[in-house]
Parts: sequence; structure tokens; C-alpha cells
Amino acid sequence: MTTVQPVILGEMPSLSKLYVNGAAQAARRRVLGTHSGSALPEAGHEVRGVTPDVGVLTAYQHLIGETAGDVLPAGFIHALAFPLAMSVMNRDDFPLPLLGMVHLNNHVEQRSPVFFTEPLDITARVGNLRGHRAGTQLDVIAEVRGAGTADIRWTGVSTYLARGVFLPGIDKPSASSGPAEFKVPNPTAMWRLGVDTGRAYAAVSGDFNPIHLSVLSAKALGMRRSIAHGMYLAARALADIGAAKGDSFSWKVDFDSPVFLPARVALDISTVQAAGGAWQRSDFAAWNPGSGRRYFSGSVAAL
Repeated sequence: MTTVQPVILGEMPSLSKLYVNGAAQAARRRVLGTHSGSALPEAGHEVRGVTPDVGVLTAYQHLIGETAGDVLPAGFIHALAFPLAMSVMNRDDFPLPLLGMVHLNNHVEQRSPVFFTEPLDITARVGNLRGHRAGTQLDVIAEVRGAGTADIRWTGVSTYLARGVFLPGIDKPSASSGPAEFKVPNPTAMWRLGVDTGRAYAAVSGDFNPIHLSVLSAKALGMRRSIAHGMYLAARALADIGAAKGDSFSWKVDFDSPVFLPARVALDISTVQAAGGAWQRSDFAAWNPGSGRRYFSGSVAAL
């Protein structure tokens, strides 16, 4: 396994500038007919001494229904690390287009609580470039440590798909049988998401991707309406599971279809307990209550 040498950045990158750079880079590649080959960058990016903003944290907790407190929610840490992850995908030697990436799934390991008073060292890198029946996919790995320490407190692996992009030398996987049929359960909760949901989450996460902000900006990028952020939905489901998850847990979510805004979302959470009655795992699934189409599903389990 190749050791990734991080490029140390002086501050957390601006997501708005990254989106602008991504659009400009895509335009250059279309005009010049060039691409960056079929290999991922060997370098990662790192920012040291990151301190969360308590006001933003409080607004985030309020938005997703998380209990207010000093501990950073796992989804908030994802949002904190997201600009750094995006900056790696914005490099000139990154072979796939930044804009239009589809978030397929996310896997987080929260190994110990992270408090808002702690300065943090955050790193991001990319790996596992591979084929997909609809294009090319890869993993974006973010890690969070206490500043100046070696112990990893939080790890997030996000899998993205560049739909319709097939790189030379990257084989498509053989045809699979597809996911198992989804049988709609009885919902334990019903969410009503307004048309402003994307803008509200952008305000606390910094992710102002145009597909989430308005009908007009989403249509400009080929969507029929704006869609909810996947990590907003996943974080809200995690908040609904609540304090049962404890201090150390694994959190997985697969995104099946976009939630076009405004929307109603049906949610089911089922819990498995160990022999002694302690919480062991919670599984969740969300779907369109009208059509029965699944939006996302996942699990939270004790480590």
C-alpha cells in the first residue's frame, strides 16, 4: 500500500471557490479534449489546528434534531472535513470531473467523542479507483485526529460515482443481479421537507452545491428540481436514533435515489439489543410514502 504524503494547507479550503474551479476545469477539459489519465493523485491534503465554530455547531444540531451539547455529531465532523476532501478532487491531477459526482454511500467510524473545544488535525485522500456499470467510482477518505496526536478519532469513507465517465484501463464490473427488492415497512417517523431544506443545510455545512439550492440552479445542472443533501438526510436519521449509539460506533448509509424538494420522507428505525439488554445496532430505511421508492438505508452499530 502506497503511503500518502499530505500537502499541508494553511487553512480549510473554500467550498464555493472549489465549485467555481471545478466548473472552470471541466470547461477547459471539454474545450481542449484533455483529461488527467487514469490514476488518482498520490498526495492527500491536511489542515492542522481546525477549531469548530460553536455558533455553526449549534445551528447544525438544531437543524437535524440532534440534542444540543459539547460533542460534535458524526455528521457535523463530515461537514467539517468535506471542504478538504473536495480540495483533493479539485486537483489538476484528479482524473474525474468534480461537478456531477453522485454520492453512493458513506461509512463512518466514530472511535471516541470529539468536543467542540478541541483543535483538530484533518486529512483527506482518495483511493480505490474502480469501474461501475454506470461510470467510474472511487473512495474519498477523511480522518480526524486531536491536534498534534496520532490517534484517529473519526474516519469517513465516501464513495462517489462519475456517471458516464469510463477511464482507459478501468474495467467495468460484470453484470450483477442488483439490490434486493425493498419491502415497505411501517414507518416510525414522517419527515416533511420544505423547498428551502437544501439552503438551510448549506448554511450550516458550507455545501452550496447548486443542485441543492433552488429549482433554477438545479435545472441548470440537469436536475428537474433541487434535491436534499444526502448527508443531511443521513445525519437526521442518525439524530433520530439518538443517544443509544453511545460514544464509539460505526455508521453506514447507502443512497438509492434523490429526494426532490419539497418532499415527504417516511422513515423506519429498528433496534437490536444484546443479550443483556444493551443497545447493539439500529437499522434504518427511508422511502417515498407515495411510490414506495427507497431513498436511503443504513445502520448504526456499537464498536
